[in-house]
Amino acid sequence: MKTTVFICTYNRGNLINNTLKGIIENQSLLPEEIVVVNGGGENDCSETLDYWKTKFKGLREIKTQNVNLANSRNIGLPQCTGDLIIQTDDDAVPFPDWIELLVKAHSKYPNAGVIGGEVVDASGDSLLFKVADATTFPHYDKMVEVRSVPGVNSSYRKEVIAKVGSYDTTLFRGEDVDYNWRAIQLGYKVLYFPNIKVYHHHRASWKGLFNQHYMYGRAYYLVRKKWQNMYCAYPRKIDSTKMFLKGIYYWVQPFFDGASKLKYIDGFFNQLKAYPIIIAIQYRWRKGVLDQKNHNSNI
Repeated sequence: MKTTVFICTYNRGNLINNTLKGIIENQSLLPEEIVVVNGGGENDCSETLDYWKTKFKGLREIKTQNVNLANSRNIGLPQCTGDLIIQTDDDAVPFPDWIELLVKAHSKYPNAGVIGGEVVDASGDSLLFKVADATTFPHYDKMVEVRSVPGVNSSYRKEVIAKVGSYDTTLFRGEDVDYNWRAIQLGYKVLYFPNIKVYHHHRASWKGLFNQHYMYGRAYYLVRKKWQNMYCAYPRKIDSTKMFLKGIYYWVQPFFDGASKLKYIDGFFNQLKAYPIIIAIQYRWRKGVLDQKNHNSNI
């Protein structure tokens, strides 16, 4: 199975070096090609890419003017020639068996259109990074069928991409959720494997983390507005007792969800500090949902 690793980068020349090192020098199974769509920015990575081209002949750079991630993916995907296209980001470093495990998973589960896995904190042991790790990406203890996997650790058979088509460039975030949902609508399964891992640099400030989840909330509303048959955390309309109760649960759920995420925080006193922060992040996400709903209503 010919493999392509596909990366979109913008303004992260200081980070993508470790990403490429992890793919080119540290993998148990090398890809046939690496395709990088480079959106430039002040911290451009062209010099870094030039260096790694001397180490790996299958590395190709496609330069573009950055618009958003969905646009960059649409530029690069047609240039990927692999039977299996594996995506990661410029702020991630795959584990050494990443490509090998993805190839094996797709071989074992040919009906899976999308396969991804665990995203592990690579930033440090501070409370900020532990909270970011607990709240930003999903964690499961075993292989499960899911509705989506993060774009930073995702893979697609080429024929699936051909059927699903282009990413939705109107989505400033959540384009991976939208794309995976479209794969599900075509009858494909989305599978998560906890042993398929990448390291990821989470947000380096509390402000950045809260803003990230606020934007996730805005994107969540846009994707759910687009797909009325998609699962939704909030009631789209209060037209029954069931939907009324769902609305109440939507606003109290952060307290339960926050408690469930404390298992990812080490130490009792750290958990005491983390609990209200995790709840606050959940409500910041809901603020994003509301603001985007109001914005759409005013258009």
